Amino acid sequence: FSKCCGGATEEFQYCWDNIRKPYLLAVRDADSGQPLPDLTVEENAVAWIKSCPEAFCHTDDKKILSQVLRDYDQETTQFYRWTQTYTQQQLADLVAAKLKMEVGRIKALEPVERGKSGRLVRLRIVGTERTITIGKELEIRSVLSESHLLSSAFYVETEGEADGVPQRFILHGAGWGHGVGLCQIGAAVMGEKGYLYDEILLHYYQGADIKRLY
Repeated sequence: FSKCCGGATEEFQYCWDNIRKPYLLAVRDADSGQPLPDLTVEENAVAWIKSCPEAFCHTDDKKILSQVLRDYDQETTQFYRWTQTYTQQQLADLVAAKLKMEVGRIKALEPVERGKSGRLVRLRIVGTERTITIGKELEIRSVLSESHLLSSAFYVETEGEADGVPQRFILHGAGWGHGVGLCQIGAAVMGEKGYLYDEILLHYYQGADIKRLY
């Protein structure tokens, strides 16, 4: 489970071992009946993040959020869609410290592979001194933040340029956490809407069976 899937849950193999779990599939977090776009395709992933589609976890209801989030987590108000901005110096220092190697000034953050929720699985960091590819999603989130970036479902815009190097990097993202399995905020919203526990579980763990074992 994760806090907020951002409208689409992720599959196991894109976050951890390269093993497909049949009950941990990419699921659209809505009851609209509309299929999930192919978010492994870069243009589709960017359009998805920009479009901010309706989803169970797309809420700012403080009552619902208080049931799911700890007090300090409730300070994070932008999580379904969010923005993180770095100056060139901030990003270069952060990458060097986290990777424990000099890559120089950052020229680009290039998507290499995305999972079915649009989360980046591999990201290429192009520096003036070195180019390196990182992944999976946890490493990407760790390298691009002092703690952990909200999620790896993001696309990058740059602003300004000096000597061929961008001066600002703007990460536009979706969701909070790895996105695999149950979406905690989405499940809470489903409960408020009157969905039963088994309907909630089978929404997030599609193809699973609920059995009484005692």
